[in-house]
Amino acid sequence: MAAVHADMPEPSHGPAASLTRMLARAALAAEPAGFGEEVQAKLKICLIDFLSCCFEAYDLPTSRQARAIARSRADGAAIIGSDILATPGEAAFANGTTGHGLVREDMHAGSISHHGVVVWPTLLALAQDRSSQDQACSGAALLKAALVGYEGGARLGRALFDADLARLFRPTGTVGPIGGALAGAILLGLSEDEIVAALGLAANTSGGLNQWPHTGAGDMYFHPGFAARSAVTAVELAAAGAYASETILEGEAGLFAAFRRGPPRAPVALFADGKAEILAVYNKPVPACNFAQTACQAALRVADQIEDPGEIETLTVDLPDAAIRYPGCDFAGPFAHALQAKMSIQYGVAAALRRGVVEEANYARLDEPVILHLARLASLRRDAGFTAAFPARQGAEVAVTLRNGTRINHRLSDVVPATESEIRARFRASAGERLGLRRADEIEALIDGLETLTDAGRIGRLCLAGDGAVPARTRRAAAKG
Repeated sequence: MAAVHADMPEPSHGPAASLTRMLARAALAAEPAGFGEEVQAKLKICLIDFLSCCFEAYDLPTSRQARAIARSRADGAAIIGSDILATPGEAAFANGTTGHGLVREDMHAGSISHHGVVVWPTLLALAQDRSSQDQACSGAALLKAALVGYEGGARLGRALFDADLARLFRPTGTVGPIGGALAGAILLGLSEDEIVAALGLAANTSGGLNQWPHTGAGDMYFHPGFAARSAVTAVELAAAGAYASETILEGEAGLFAAFRRGPPRAPVALFADGKAEILAVYNKPVPACNFAQTACQAALRVADQIEDPGEIETLTVDLPDAAIRYPGCDFAGPFAHALQAKMSIQYGVAAALRRGVVEEANYARLDEPVILHLARLASLRRDAGFTAAFPARQGAEVAVTLRNGTRINHRLSDVVPATESEIRARFRASAGERLGLRRADEIEALIDGLETLTDAGRIGRLCLAGDGAVPARTRRAAAKG
């Protein structure tokens, strides 16, 4: 598949096509099967992982808050794990917010973004809404839509963000609406002109400020929800005939001018060199910030060699520059909110050394004396090798000196992603607890066979609690009877 660049002229006569149009054309031409089984398998496991995060985070405060503002309706899209059907936009908002609640969603380091918590809520909501109108979207269409959604968001994020910009604006909230809109437009089979309009409208909703790490506030949890709801709205408006600025990305007052105050850092190309960005996405093993992942894993290796973490006298953590500079990551406390601890590399490393595991329970109690002492003791240091390798690789080294003079360290050149078996086990545990193992098995089987599924809306329906999995047309008939 040919790469699509912002400065590439149209194949035919006339002026160069806009970037939104080039993205639309590349997305329409994409075929998941052309990238091999690895890409389709990755998309499926990312969907399973997203649902796992939603089920596990169902009872968190931000999840409850997102559900509380949804208005129920008879024919709508599922709010995952609940018995609520809502408008597609409201369902996408609730599911995007809930999926982000653990801070364990999939990650694309090159764009510093979490695309799955925008793309999947958008697609599941739109697919189920179409299904309720007897206009089912196929599983193959869902796979293609997800592929281009991840791709578009990742390529834009790479071209837009660096460490300086990411200190101010949340990458997921900025590029998420555009990637989500590209995915949704492809799922619904919009025309090239309609896709261009959807992208333009979505770009107008780009946002998400990074003040929250400085205060421990919960703004961050809602960023994917806002992005998914905006993506749904942009697609629905485009389908209704709305149009937007075609040069919204590269124009003199467009996205790059507004956020970068200049041109893209690199050409924006879908599927450059025949590669799909979904393969650069990794599934987090640890429920914490991306930049804390590798350090926590290294700390666990060190912890295995220490009988008493109270004997630690010095503690250093070597990292890429981007990890130390991201808001909230270089923070030694005090910790008033769980999110501060999940963002803090010092806290993550300290809790791993103290508890010997990294799990959600590490962030339940924020006043444990040994953890707080180790967090204050930890010194973050920039490592030239890790910095040069980032974002392709995310390295970290944790080193401690004990009171008896013994030095213990462990160095990892890259994060170790959660394995497929770990992701599936997390899904079965969380979905099984919420819906029962039989339903969890059915959802997993549908996703594994997505390319042959005739109605992708079935996934959302099965994610409803109670009798919500009954098809919408059956509920309507029962209500009339």
